[in-house]
Amino acid sequence: MVTRAREQAADLVRALETLGAEAIVAPVIRIQPLENLGSLRAALTGLSAYRWVVFTSQNAVQIVLDRLVAWGLATRVFASTRIAAIGSVTADALRKRGLTPTLVPDEFVAEALVDALVSASGGTAGLAGARVLVPSAEDAREVLSDALRRHGATVESIPVYRTVPVQSDFTGLVSEILAQRIDAITFTSSSTVRSFVSLVGPDAATSGRFVAATIGPITAGTARELGLPEILEAVPHTVPGLVDSLVKRFA
Repeated sequence: MVTRAREQAADLVRALETLGAEAIVAPVIRIQPLENLGSLRAALTGLSAYRWVVFTSQNAVQIVLDRLVAWGLATRVFASTRIAAIGSVTADALRKRGLTPTLVPDEFVAEALVDALVSASGGTAGLAGARVLVPSAEDAREVLSDALRRHGATVESIPVYRTVPVQSDFTGLVSEILAQRIDAITFTSSSTVRSFVSLVGPDAATSGRFVAATIGPITAGTARELGLPEILEAVPHTVPGLVDSLVKRFA
């Protein structure tokens, strides 16, 4: 079962089906751009004032660049700044829109990006005073922004979208889960875990009758907090890593 937003599920579904799995597409969240993005527009108009723009998800990439076009701006506004991206999927989303990230850390978590930014800036002294723009989810963790501020950077974190639970009837899937007819359920963000538990209920979510396949440590941590008992964490923290981990688990 693939729980990520429908518009982002194709790559994971294709990879699973290529290997012979039966993929059940059951989105538990959808991505909703925020209505008031005036702060983002002001930041993009004056992008030369920022040393770094940090993208933490492909959702942020799509929304920022869609708005860029809608506002009559061009990707050349990024020519005077440097771009960092968490994860290969985020980096690929940027490249598809004509932007090449300067920095993609080896580990796809906020903490690793902070270390990479400090290193790329020549140490903490080099990052001090740097203005950093972070387009993010409305409920994004503040780990990245807080850590950069501790290194002396001036961080402007601008929410550009929210993840909202879908309004669907999961009664049939609850029956499938409790009957142990679903072997694994994939989670690619903490929001997918929380929405899943809300939609199927705690009894099904914590039944232990499926493998909770998570894309990384943050998502796995949320799954543990909510009581999901059998948790598989992808290595590396990518969609291909998630698929490989499932292959090893069920081999």
